[in-house]
Amino acid sequence: MSSAPSIRAAVVDAPGAAPRVGPVVLPPRAPGTTLVSVVAAPLNPLDLVIASGTFHSARHESPYVPGSECVGVVLDSDRHQPGSWVYAECHASPDTPGSLATQVLVDDDDVLPLPEGIDPVRGAAVGNSGTAAFMPLVEGAALRTGETVLVLGATGAVGQLAVQVAHRRGAGRVVGVARDRAALERLPDLGADAVVDLRGGESAEELAERLRAVAGPVDVVLDGIYGVPLEAALQVCAPRARVVNVGNPAGATALIPAGLLRGKQLTLSGFAGLHTPLRAKQAALTWLWDALTRDELRVDVRTFPLDDLPSAWRTQAVSPHAKCVVLPQGSGLPEHPTTAPTRRDRSTRP
Repeated sequence: MSSAPSIRAAVVDAPGAAPRVGPVVLPPRAPGTTLVSVVAAPLNPLDLVIASGTFHSARHESPYVPGSECVGVVLDSDRHQPGSWVYAECHASPDTPGSLATQVLVDDDDVLPLPEGIDPVRGAAVGNSGTAAFMPLVEGAALRTGETVLVLGATGAVGQLAVQVAHRRGAGRVVGVARDRAALERLPDLGADAVVDLRGGESAEELAERLRAVAGPVDVVLDGIYGVPLEAALQVCAPRARVVNVGNPAGATALIPAGLLRGKQLTLSGFAGLHTPLRAKQAALTWLWDALTRDELRVDVRTFPLDDLPSAWRTQAVSPHAKCVVLPQGSGLPEHPTTAPTRRDRSTRP
């Protein structure tokens, strides 16, 4: 057992406060935990919602280090080989610093080996976002070959990956729905067969009419926005369609008529990565990392040094249609052992 030094980290001082960067002292590593040098730490919408104090499952009144996942190198552990590359999940709180730091302590069970040949930035970028796309579609909705998939919120990091997962898992038709028309126009290159733009003030019935015209009966809905778009999507669902919700930026409530639910025998469920153990995500991550290795997934990544975290935070807050990844060690990333890094899309522009 060894003690960890003072590190540099992001700190959120109170609910709703903007993050700052400063020194933090990690507690000594205890048995059952692993100390990781953080190389790439994605910034997720979940991190911002928790920091705002409005998240349904967590609120931190005291200062804490945010960050829910990372890729890095093991420094000290009883279970994982020091020097090995790993993917780690973090459950940030005032007592447990998160991953937006130069080093992080995580439970041994929250660590997976990172396969050789994976660029650490891209490998990290498909962690939270990729599992939120893959698991609801493939495991939750049990997507079958030839089915029609509707992705609500298709231009965000999760939505873009969902379009690709659905296409590569054999969907017969993939339709992407989102508000930003320019971002929607890039989805056909990812595997979307059609796109539908959301319009301000449009009713669920009006949107449903436009969805029906391009999608026909829908078998699977991955809903990342909730509210009126979900109400419209339910109207175009085929009998026995499966609907999985993963987010609600369009509204915290939606009207679901009982007759529609029972008449079509719909299955509605929710997926929350925060409440899903890492071991349950391993199959999804393996598929995602394999697809990255074969260059079969496109991930638009914007990287930021740790000192530029406030800029990354602001960028994420306005839905950048890309994955924001913080590099606590700076831009000079070490290579994954025995392999050269794969192609990386990189920008530090907010």
